Formats: sequence, structure tokens, C-alpha cells
Amino acid sequence: MALDNLISISFTKAELDQINQSIAQLNQALEGKVVNLTPEERQQYGSVADRNKILVNKCKDYMEQAPETLPGTEKAEFDADYMARKQQESPFRVLNRIAEKLSDTRILLDHDNFHNAIAYYRYIKHLAGQNEPGTTSIYQDLKKHYQNTGTNNRDDDQPTEEDTENETL
Repeated sequence: MALDNLISISFTKAELDQINQSIAQLNQALEGKVVNLTPEERQQYGSVADRNKILVNKCKDYMEQAPETLPGTEKAEFDADYMARKQQESPFRVLNRIAEKLSDTRILLDHDNFHNAIAYYRYIKHLAGQNEPGTTSIYQDLKKHYQNTGTNNRDDDQPTEEDTENETL
């Protein structure tokens, strides 16, 4: 169908089972140790920029070098939070790289599927134009995805029928 197949992969049932088991094990290991913030809470708490992490590190060093300068804050809780943050940093980076790979792979798979779907649509349109039996109802159903509602709120991934007509079968 598509002339530009960007990716071709498949997963066996055993591979999918292994992935799902690994995710379940990870979720089990994190049970009670992670939180899920609401969007409002994420905005409220934000994230600490790298330059502010430098400040946190310097303050930790000073707290340890000059304990007499500690305010009424609980140093043990600070140290526990600091250690937990350090412990989760490496797995977090690894998981982010995995998530990025999965996302990039999904982008290519979606791209291939979408362009194959457009090629199929064009071919069905051609067959329906030739009165090929059984294709008119398929074409009429698929054509609904190209109907203009009269607004400019068109999804960027959604080509107009004119876009698909300008490409070759």
C-alpha cells in the first residue's frame, strides 16, 4: 500500500506478556511509594529547575557542615526526601528513555497506518467511481471523514479530500 513504510515490527504473545508482567512488577514495587498529582497540583507545585537543584545540594552540604545553623526544620525528613529523590532519579531517566522510544515508535506506526488508510481510501474511491460491486457503501462510509463542517477546526492529521486527490494511487 504505502510507498514509505517507515517501520515494520510485531510483538509475540510471549513478548507482550513479558512487557505486561514487567510493568505489573514495577507497579507493585512502587505501590505506596509514588503519588499521582492532579493537573492543578502539578501546576501548584511545579518542578525544581536544575539551578534550584544546585541550591538544594549546597544547602544540604551546609546543613551537614554547620548543623548549628539549622532552622527548626526537621533535618531527618530533609535527608529522607533527598535520598529518595536521588534513588528514584536513575530509574526515572531509564523509564523516560523507554517511554520516549515507545512514543517515537507509536508515532511511526501511526504515520504508516494513516498513510496506508489514505491510500486505501483513494483506491476505494477509484473503485466506487468504476462502479465496482460492494465498494460504494465503503466509499460513502469513509467519505464521512472528509466532510467539511464549515469551520476551520480541522484536525491537522485529517487531510481534506482534495489533499488525497492530489496524491497518486
